[in-house]
Amino acid sequence: MSALIVALFAAGANAQLSRHQFTVPTPEGGVPVESFGNCVNVTCPAVLILSGSKGFGAPVYGEIGQTFQAAGLKAYLVHALSAADVDTIAKAGSASARVAYYARRLPDWVSAVQGVASYLKAQPRHGGKVGVLGISLGAQIASAASVGRSDIAAVVLVDGGFPNGYSQPVHSLPPLMLIWGGADQTFPVSTGRELQRTAQKLGGPVTLDLYEGGAHDFFLRSGTRNAGAAHQSAADFLASHLSR
Repeated sequence: MSALIVALFAAGANAQLSRHQFTVPTPEGGVPVESFGNCVNVTCPAVLILSGSKGFGAPVYGEIGQTFQAAGLKAYLVHALSAADVDTIAKAGSASARVAYYARRLPDWVSAVQGVASYLKAQPRHGGKVGVLGISLGAQIASAASVGRSDIAAVVLVDGGFPNGYSQPVHSLPPLMLIWGGADQTFPVSTGRELQRTAQKLGGPVTLDLYEGGAHDFFLRSGTRNAGAAHQSAADFLASHLSR
């Protein structure tokens, strides 16, 4: 009997983590997107989640989806990076080669995110509210995609800010939360603090949450205290700004 209970529990957990895959039409072509279950409310804001350079393979994205769902948000994994992008980045061989590839592909990634944001904003079930959560490379894409956009109402950037060499004028940003690992050696805390000062000068609300001892990938470390707290903090921030 105990084995049956365990099997049923595992099946339930897998059902909660199941993803629904579909394609969002945009002016530049279809963008693959995945979503988690149904929102707890009839109408709920949409949150676009943008991965780092390794894509959405980590199981922690299911945990993030569940946390957002419990907060009354509908999470969407947006595959702005194609499978070919992920493969090319993995084989780049050096940091400089990766950065050069990011610079070439950034306009297409940004366009994909903006197209998905516009599409979801127009869906009645989201009440016209869309937010973005970007992690590492996804944070760079999210920051560039959100500048001056009225269809993106709140942004969370995790261990990443504007892309290297970003030269577009930044006159406004949505309400912004920065989540940073205190031990991040890829993008040190000083990068987050500078981004915080930039947002403050623009007059928009911005907060910086530091997680002591957190490495660059702490947000994706499934089951850890820092990751769980950061997921909940991001969900609370987005819910507070998107549910108004």
